[in-house]
Amino acid sequence: MIQAVRNAFLLPDLRRRILFTLLILFIYRAASHVPVAGVDREQIARVLSGQEAGTPLANILNLLSGGGLTNFSLLAMGVYPYITASLILQLLTGVIPSLERMLREEGSEGRRKLDQYTFLLTIPMAILNAIGQIQLFGGASLINGWGTDGLRTLTVLVSMTAGTTFAIWLSNLITEQGIGQGMSIIIFGGIVSRLPNNIAQLLSDPQTALQSLLAFIVVLIAVVFVIVIFQEGQRRIPVQYGKRVRGRKVYGGGATHIPLRINAAGMIPLIFAQSILTLPAIFANLFINSENPGVAQFFQGMSQIFSGGGHPASWIYWLLYFLMVMGFTYFYTSVVMQQQNLADSLQKQGGFIPGIRPGKRTEEYINGVTGRITLAGALFLGLVAVLPFLLSLITLNGVALIPNATNFSILSTGLLIVVGVVLDTMRQLEAQLLMRHYEGFIK
Repeated sequence: MIQAVRNAFLLPDLRRRILFTLLILFIYRAASHVPVAGVDREQIARVLSGQEAGTPLANILNLLSGGGLTNFSLLAMGVYPYITASLILQLLTGVIPSLERMLREEGSEGRRKLDQYTFLLTIPMAILNAIGQIQLFGGASLINGWGTDGLRTLTVLVSMTAGTTFAIWLSNLITEQGIGQGMSIIIFGGIVSRLPNNIAQLLSDPQTALQSLLAFIVVLIAVVFVIVIFQEGQRRIPVQYGKRVRGRKVYGGGATHIPLRINAAGMIPLIFAQSILTLPAIFANLFINSENPGVAQFFQGMSQIFSGGGHPASWIYWLLYFLMVMGFTYFYTSVVMQQQNLADSLQKQGGFIPGIRPGKRTEEYINGVTGRITLAGALFLGLVAVLPFLLSLITLNGVALIPNATNFSILSTGLLIVVGVVLDTMRQLEAQLLMRHYEGFIK
């Protein structure tokens, strides 16, 4: 692997892509330290350190922003509004026939139009998200003049929305000119940068520091092992190509396979589910300061429940999280399979699955196999999603095995994103190296 890394840096084009990706990550991390005008840093620290009811939700939003929420910077929302807008349009594509027809008939041009619609929808989503985040962190106590000073309020909303468009632009630059998928790389950088703080939290209590650190390391290694198995696991469907005789030459007749991944959706269902589940808490925070005590208490409880902690009924959040992750896994896998249209492609290329008729029967067979293996992938993703909650229930001598585990994204979604990004980046580097006859990372 060390030699493969050396080979990657010896190739000018590949070296340029790697260095360009690192440069964009540096720019993003630098910009994430530029705070919004008038922000109270002490209030941010109180929320993120676990002293407020919205701490779990704040940590989720910090994950999706790539660490930009730590200083409540101009990039405090990161690419999260774009992810939400993309999810909404993907759901609408299955409901609105004109959108589905546009993608099917217009091809790349239809995809370009859908990207434009997604970006336009991102703007109002960013404004709503900015308002919700500010309310989550305390509203007027976070930003002096918020809600009372019209110019200050407008300036903050415009600057945070501009920060989101800047983050989207940077992520697109990585996708087009760097290595890996831009949005995942940005989130990956934010997760890795928070790892030292998570370890510091474990060591904060001298009496349980050793126990917590050892448990953290063991769980981390075990989860990485399971993630790699499920990420790389696949079901191979054999495919045979018929022989064709043209003149005196015989063409085709080869045998290959269709690799169907157990987890074809990757980490997308986790990000989608978190994006949806954060919306109730964000909207609830808009009404927490209501003058009606009953209304304020109701929305405060709702905010705590959908923040994943600090409320007896927080198990509702984790149950919904598990179910939504499973649902989005099936949904996203179905979308991917429809776009690939494997049965039609096989028939056009003269291929067939032994014992299965081409056409409709082949499509039904592939869909049946995909449904069965996706169940295992969906359960895996669902368990990874709720792992922090399950760990928080485990105690040793009356002390939590891993204190404050629900705030450790590196043990669940964050870890899956990290492993997924590393594997995807290594795979892309391997493809580039093999094109130039070098030995790759993955044997």
